[in-house]
Amino acid sequence: MSNRSNLMPETAERVAGVKLDESRPVSFEDTSIAFSCQSNFKLRKTYWLFALMNKGWLVNIGTFFIKIALRLRLPIKFLIKNTIFEQFCGGESINDSERTIRHLQKYHVGTILDYSVEGEETEKSFDETTLEILRTIERASESSDIPFSVFKITGIASTELLEAIQIGDSLDKDQKAEFDRVLKRVDTLCRRAHERNVRIFIDAEESWIQDTIDTLAYEMMDRYNHERPVVYNTYQMYRWESLEHLRRDAEEARAKGYYLGVKLVRGAYLEKERLRAHEEEYQDPIQPTKEDTDHDFNAAIDFCLENRDIVSICLGTHNEYSCQYCVQHMKDYGIAPGDPHIYFAQLLGMSDNISYNLANAGYNVAKYVPYGPVEAVMPYLFRRADENKSIAGQSSREFMLISNELKRRKGCK
Repeated sequence: MSNRSNLMPETAERVAGVKLDESRPVSFEDTSIAFSCQSNFKLRKTYWLFALMNKGWLVNIGTFFIKIALRLRLPIKFLIKNTIFEQFCGGESINDSERTIRHLQKYHVGTILDYSVEGEETEKSFDETTLEILRTIERASESSDIPFSVFKITGIASTELLEAIQIGDSLDKDQKAEFDRVLKRVDTLCRRAHERNVRIFIDAEESWIQDTIDTLAYEMMDRYNHERPVVYNTYQMYRWESLEHLRRDAEEARAKGYYLGVKLVRGAYLEKERLRAHEEEYQDPIQPTKEDTDHDFNAAIDFCLENRDIVSICLGTHNEYSCQYCVQHMKDYGIAPGDPHIYFAQLLGMSDNISYNLANAGYNVAKYVPYGPVEAVMPYLFRRADENKSIAGQSSREFMLISNELKRRKGCK
C-alpha cells in the first residue's frame, strides 16, 4: 500500500523545517526568492544559456546542427547533457531525477515526473512506456513531494489509430484488438493511480485526436473519480470551444457524481493546427487572437473556483497575469493558498519567478520534470526551444530576470 496517508500537501512546518510566508502579496519580480535555489555559478550558466536562447536565429541554427550531429552519431552527448538537458530535464531515469526532486522539495515545490521519450510507435514501445509511467506512479505514492503523475495517450497508442476512431472509421479486426490493448493500458495506469492515491494528468494533444483522448479521460474519471479527484483531463484554452466543453463536462460530472480533474493550459500546437486546418479546408479550431485565449483561460479559472465542490484544477501556465488572477480570486473567494484542489505548474528550468514566489507564499506549486535518455528526449527539448520562441518575450523575460538577480547579488557584496 501507499505511504501517502492522503492527498493533502505537507504543511509549511513539515517541509524542510521552514515556515512559509502566507501574509505577503505575491510578487513575480522578486528575484531574490525566484533564484534563491541557484548558486552564483549556476545562475551565470543559466544566464548564458538564455542569452543564446534569446536569439531566435541562433536557436534555429543550433537545433539544425544538433539534429545532424545526432543523426551522424557524433560525440555531443556530453555537451547537450551539461547545457540544455541539465536546464530542462531531471535526468535520464527516475533515480537520476532524485536530486532534482529533493532540491525542489527543499523550496516547497513539488515534482511531476514526465517520461519524455517520443517518436516510437510500436506495441513494444507502448508497453515499455506504460511500465515506466507505472514506475512514476509508484514513486509518487511514496511521498507528497510528487503530487501528480502524467502521461500522453500517444505514448501508449498509435496516432493513426486514435485518428481513425475520431473520424468514425470502421475498425478491422486487428485495429479493434489494438484499441483493446490501448484501453487496457489507460485503465491500468488510472487504476494504479487510484489504488496508490496519486493524481494523474492525461495530457492534451492535436485536435484531430483530442476527442478520442477526451472520451478515454471521462470514462476513467467516471471509474476512478467518485471518491476524490484522481484523473485529470487537459483543456487547451487556445481552442475556441474549450470553455464551453469545460462547462459541459462539469455538468456531466455533477450529474454522474464524480470529481472533474482539470488541467488548464493555453496550448502547444498552434502553428501545426492552423496549417492543417488551412490545408484540409476545415474550420480553424484555434481562437482568432491571443486575447481571446487569455480571456477564456481566465474565465475558466473563475468557473473552476466557483465550482470547486466538484472541480479540482491545476494551472499549467507561464503567464504571470493568469497566475496573479487566480491568486487574487482565491482571496476573493476566501480560499486558502494551500487548498489541495488548486495547483500551479511550470516547466523545470523556466518561470522560476512564478514557481518559487508562489511556493514561498504558501500556494501549491509543482514543476514538470522531464526525464529519459538524452537522445530520446531531444524531440521534447527541440519543441521546448520552438515554444520558447513562440511565447512572446518568454526568453527575454527569463533573461531579464536572471540579469536583475545577478546585479542584485553583485550589489549585496
